[in-house]
Amino acid sequence: MTLPIQVLSPLDGRYQAVVSPLGEYLSEAGLNRARVTVEVEWLIYLTNHSMFGTAPLSAENVAALRALVTDFGQAEIDELARLEATTRHDVKAVEYLVRAKLTELGLDHIAELTHFACTSEDINNLSYALIVRDATTNIWLPAYQAVIARLRELSLQYRDEAMLAKTHGQPATPTTMGKELAVFVYRLERIQKQIEASEFLGKFSGATGTFSAHLAAEPDANWPIISEEFVTSLGLTWNPLTTQIESHDWQAELYTRISHANRVIHNLATDIWTYISMGYFRQIPQAGATGSSTMPHKINPIRFENAEANLELSCAVLDSLSATLVTSRLQRDLTDSTTQRNVGVGYGHSMLALDNIRRGLSEIDLDSVALAHDLDTNWEILGEAIQTVIRAEVAAGRSTISDPYALLKELTRGKRIGREDLIAFVSGLEIGEEAKARLLVLTPAGYVGLASNLVDYLN
Repeated sequence: MTLPIQVLSPLDGRYQAVVSPLGEYLSEAGLNRARVTVEVEWLIYLTNHSMFGTAPLSAENVAALRALVTDFGQAEIDELARLEATTRHDVKAVEYLVRAKLTELGLDHIAELTHFACTSEDINNLSYALIVRDATTNIWLPAYQAVIARLRELSLQYRDEAMLAKTHGQPATPTTMGKELAVFVYRLERIQKQIEASEFLGKFSGATGTFSAHLAAEPDANWPIISEEFVTSLGLTWNPLTTQIESHDWQAELYTRISHANRVIHNLATDIWTYISMGYFRQIPQAGATGSSTMPHKINPIRFENAEANLELSCAVLDSLSATLVTSRLQRDLTDSTTQRNVGVGYGHSMLALDNIRRGLSEIDLDSVALAHDLDTNWEILGEAIQTVIRAEVAAGRSTISDPYALLKELTRGKRIGREDLIAFVSGLEIGEEAKARLLVLTPAGYVGLASNLVDYLN
């Protein structure tokens, strides 16, 4: 017995609840609603400007036409599917839907202005710009900002929590957990500004971007100005120089930036995972949750592992879009028709990762005892401070020690030494008494420099 028809993507199945807000824009229905928007607004623009002997529509008729967008729902989705079954053309189906609305309103006399002088790409490129803009602004960015907000909270909370740094995975100059998280906040906010500054371009210039049909219909109209006015009225940036298609460069730029954000968050996920494995973070047990089917003690860092995988999938899709959308053979090919329909897949996997990261960051707690223990068993990391102070003393004429770096290397490299070892070593140094006093009270936990203060650069 075969299964009933099933969804193939887990985004539409297992994870549907998390990513469903994207469907408002980056679904076939969302795209079709945007197409209706463009068709309706073009009709209103033409009549408002009394093109081809028309008169502006009444306020009631304008509202009724726009209601086709605001009330767009299952009935319209079904009707477009029925129309496309005959037309075999998605944009033509939208045109027929709008024409039917004109008939319903008694406006058949302007029916021929529906889709006037448009190639399908004139409608499509504006529609994609609208849905990608709105999905980015209304859905993806708030989820991204929620992660940053949580990271900022943790950064401020842990700004004074000293911890042993691990450069190359080895004990290194201490830092604070708050400062390390602040690094990610700074990186992510910088990318956020770039994404918020993104342009969403649109063209509206006919079959090969030349306004040829427009000029044939009305030689005296300033069609580039009309095109620019219409595109910008939709809240988009006008592209004056195109082939049949808008060149998609803005999409490549946007998806590259989102991939960059994904990769920084991937770096965050792997770092938090590692801190958990080191015992720096404890995971807070969730009621009813199971970590392992056979090992009941386990709390797996599944949020961060899930995020890693979904960020990689998102980048794979968005990188592919960025690489391929910028190429179209001569004046037009249809490779972008299929690829653009997968924008939601790229966004969806990123959204799923953002949700997991945000939840994961709310299910961890810092183990200050573990941090302190790690610091207290690695006194050799103060070798950096000691040799640097010696060099300063030599430069100031208060010491004649030669090659301080080699001296500390001999004492500390590949060795474990404790507090008493360093006290004895410092006590015997030929340096000024003030410098010696500073070194004698120095501890790994106190050797964090300006780490806590650096968190203030987030403000």
